Amino acid sequence: MTDQEDAPAQAPVAPETPAQKALRMKQARIDARPKPPRGGRFQSEQAAGIAAGASRPWTHK
Repeated sequence: MTDQEDAPAQAPVAPETPAQKALRMKQARIDARPKPPRGGRFQSEQAAGIAAGASRPWTHK
């Protein structure tokens, strides 16, 4: 018996297409970007797209 006979059959790995490579590289660039702080007032302001109360300045003194 040889080692090759005992090893399970592996499916051949298809080469990466240019589109798959571009997507993988794009995801790596996105993941490498600095992330904003999480939680608290900052997160709610960012989700709203504006500073809290900035849309109604007449309500502040």
